Amino acid sequence: MITRTVSELADLCGASLEGDGARRLVGPAPLSEARSDQVSFLGNRAYAAELEQTSAGAVVVPLDVRPRRRDLTLLRCDNPNRAFSRVIESFRPPGESPVPGIHPSAVVAPDARVDPEASVGALCVIGKGSSIGAKAVLHARVTVGSNCHVGEASELHPGVVLYSEVQIGRRCVIHAGVVVGSDGFGFEPSPQGWEKVPQCGSVVIEDDVEIGGNTAIDRGRFQATRILRGTKIDNLVHVAHNCVIGPDALLVAQVGIAGSSRVGARVILGGQAGVAGHVEIGPGARIGGQAGVTKSIEGGQDYWGTPAREKGEVLRSLVRVGRLSDLEQRVTELERKLQRGED
Repeated sequence: MITRTVSELADLCGASLEGDGARRLVGPAPLSEARSDQVSFLGNRAYAAELEQTSAGAVVVPLDVRPRRRDLTLLRCDNPNRAFSRVIESFRPPGESPVPGIHPSAVVAPDARVDPEASVGALCVIGKGSSIGAKAVLHARVTVGSNCHVGEASELHPGVVLYSEVQIGRRCVIHAGVVVGSDGFGFEPSPQGWEKVPQCGSVVIEDDVEIGGNTAIDRGRFQATRILRGTKIDNLVHVAHNCVIGPDALLVAQVGIAGSSRVGARVILGGQAGVAGHVEIGPGARIGGQAGVTKSIEGGQDYWGTPAREKGEVLRSLVRVGRLSDLEQRVTELERKLQRGED
């Protein structure tokens, strides 16, 4: 079991210590559940009441929090969420480092190039003309199609599928079940039914991108769908053909982006937000959960609702809607007075 003293944790996350630095702790826990040998944190002021009741042996808190209790051991810092992430990491047992080399059960095309420092796990398949960079890790059952590239120090978790021509940059993390490079959804009506539109492009994923489990990123029709550097994508997201996302965009769970749309730098798309095809979202825009972007919008603003509108406009509309009941009552009363011939 890994244990840490409070002083060690303070040094680790750059916090100032108030209380017993020699206390030894065995791991992290929520405020409401923590024992005296565990560390917790206050990242949201809505949980301030739990701070007064917690049994935690130490608590990471913002610089300006002043609990009524005097028996708490506190680790004060300017960013408790980030600091607590470091605390959690310090209690994680060291993982087993992948062994460089190719598992005997893997199937590798004769002309594929696998760097000697890369690790290719059990039952992986690497197609013809593909290359795997130094220190890249392919966990079990990863499929890499023909003419793909996986960059240095990237990690592909079990069950990832890369169709042909997909390019993955350096230090990317692609979680289980992700499919990159499947056909874009394109069909044209014909007398015989729906005729498939050929999807002959590719997918390019730049450096330092992370993609959550069971996400699908479609290949372009005749060019590349692009996920630009530093973008982070949650689970169950769909990016359609010819889209360009990022850099440093954030796509939360179940986001769907239709074909040929562009999502600018540092855009945040909240959970289940949808983006129509052929629109552009300006840099730094923040799209609320379940919002629907139906036309191009400017960057640097918050947008809510469907169709997505600037947050202030939506709030004003909600206030007006909230007054409709009172307005209806007033109109009804005026109608009654008119019917009675009253002033």
